[in-house]
Amino acid sequence: MALSELPSFDLVVATVDRIDQLGRLLNSLDAQTHGAFRVLLVDQNDDDRLENVLAGHPALDLVRIRSPRGLSRARNAALGQLRADIVAFPDDDCVFAPDLLERVAREFMMAPELDGITGRAVGTDGQSSPSWATDQALLTRENLWNRAISFTIFLRRAVVEHAGRFDERLGLGSDGASSSGEETEYLVRALDADARIKYDPSLVVIHEEKVLSPSALRSVGAREGASIGYILRKHRYPLGTVTRMFLRPLGGAVLAAAERDPARARFHLATFRGRVLGYRS
Repeated sequence: MALSELPSFDLVVATVDRIDQLGRLLNSLDAQTHGAFRVLLVDQNDDDRLENVLAGHPALDLVRIRSPRGLSRARNAALGQLRADIVAFPDDDCVFAPDLLERVAREFMMAPELDGITGRAVGTDGQSSPSWATDQALLTRENLWNRAISFTIFLRRAVVEHAGRFDERLGLGSDGASSSGEETEYLVRALDADARIKYDPSLVVIHEEKVLSPSALRSVGAREGASIGYILRKHRYPLGTVTRMFLRPLGGAVLAAAERDPARARFHLATFRGRVLGYRS
């Protein structure tokens, strides 16, 4: 199948404060074997700090969009300018392998019944967190929690147009207590509208794992927990699922305590409290 026959991509990249990391992402996009894509770069900086890094990538088809801060707000600012066949949401600090877009495009061409594909996140060492599922599967409301993250999601434009805007109460820079989960909530809406989305763990995106202090780790647990609690309540998940999602971090806390890892135990307890608070919100 010729490259010219493969579907095109709109890559929605929200960026704020980062220069070097964005440069690495753009370098990886310059190297793609499938070049039918645009970069919808949503610039949330208050200055022109991106001028030099953008000037270094004249070959990219790049549309620069301004937006107030907030990840969901940034993505919403780009939705009105979509025109490609497939839409993706790379983080500004991730890296695509040179053949990633080509591989994703070929999967869509070979499976026209698919409305979306998700892949797996790996660190710079090529390894994933143990929480990631390793089996290929169609996404459901119950199994998507460890089979998708924003920068590994690829959706047909029709799915995005039907799902509409991201929930601005979720995601980094949101007005609420949640710092993540906007893409998970988006996928739940797509699945509820009968979208057929496949998880393929062989499709990987590199995203460096950050080393956090114990206090920062607790803060992340609380905010990410709040995101999950909010999603469970908003989408009326059954009691069994809610109970399981509340018990999981408690089990993690018990295990961490048994292994004499107090920082990890506090993280899991913060996650539990966040899930309860998010659900109650």
